[in-house]
Amino acid sequence: MALSAIHKVPVTIVTGFLGSGKTTMLRHLLEQARGKRIAVIVNEFGELGIDGEILKGCGLGCDDDAAAESDGSQIYELANGCLCCTVQEEFYPVMERLLERRDTLDHIVIETSGLALPKPLVQAFHWPAIRNGFTVDAVITVVDGPAVVAGQFAASPAAVDAQRRADDNLDHESPLHELFEDQLSAADLVIVNKIDQLQDDQLAAVEALVREEIPAHVKVVPAQHGQLDLGVLLGLQAASEDSIHLRVDHHGSADDPDHHHDEFDSVVVSAPAVTKERMIAALRELVGRHDIYRVKGFANPPGAAMRLVIQGVGTRFDSYFDRRWEPAETPASRFVLIGQDLQVDALQAELDGLLGGPVSLAG
Repeated sequence: MALSAIHKVPVTIVTGFLGSGKTTMLRHLLEQARGKRIAVIVNEFGELGIDGEILKGCGLGCDDDAAAESDGSQIYELANGCLCCTVQEEFYPVMERLLERRDTLDHIVIETSGLALPKPLVQAFHWPAIRNGFTVDAVITVVDGPAVVAGQFAASPAAVDAQRRADDNLDHESPLHELFEDQLSAADLVIVNKIDQLQDDQLAAVEALVREEIPAHVKVVPAQHGQLDLGVLLGLQAASEDSIHLRVDHHGSADDPDHHHDEFDSVVVSAPAVTKERMIAALRELVGRHDIYRVKGFANPPGAAMRLVIQGVGTRFDSYFDRRWEPAETPASRFVLIGQDLQVDALQAELDGLLGGPVSLAG
């Protein structure tokens, strides 16, 4: 048994709600991992492979598939399908490829979409072909500290009931709340992220809420911008597949009809070349008008030779230039909006109005 364990490649599963900072944390992890042969699987909810594109600047040779195959580093993008619901169709074929290369790999990191349930994915490591070659080193759940403070994942039944009484159209069961709890219940390590935006008492409140949802042995680690030492994140040796059946969750399995993916929408909108400030202001206004939980995409500001990454959680936005536009690319501004009851034509028209109207008036 010990000999078998030595030959298993450890796999870290990074989960967490939309905008919690998973991709940023993973980017920092990869920047520290030079010399360590890591394969990355990125699973996104939406048409544009934003997270995979961001990670391709990690310096692991990810832009060249041939080089990646030879040095053990590669990013695999699985788009338009949640891993917990498409384990057989999406996840298994990639793991088969990695199984063939396991002697060239030191570690695998899987970043799930913000809408994924970790438990079905961990349970897939019981499949003989996967179990013989891989083990789940840990499930890491990243928590957006400011979002929790804002009450987005309030666990109080009294508060939920008060909301229901105030609005007859509001369902008393929140799919966001259940998803948050299930992502925590599967965790071997919880990262409370964005603590630079929290007061000490707020951080303590977030940690107390998280503690209610996780086993006593699971550690809670604070982080700013997902910046953590590699040794904190890798090498936990939890073998999560052996204990995942003990973790209580709301949904049970990927076949559970109450898995609420159909309650989320993902749409893509485009925009003209405007300044960063104008673009973020328009997106923030759009978020204020609709149930948009997450915004992520690339912008093409006037006169800029580089691609601008813009990401938003609620009305909080950040941006940075990540790389020059490639010669074969047509610079453009496109964004994925993830939320509920989103109609792409209406949102596109609103965004056009927010950007087009004020521009002509300022003319």
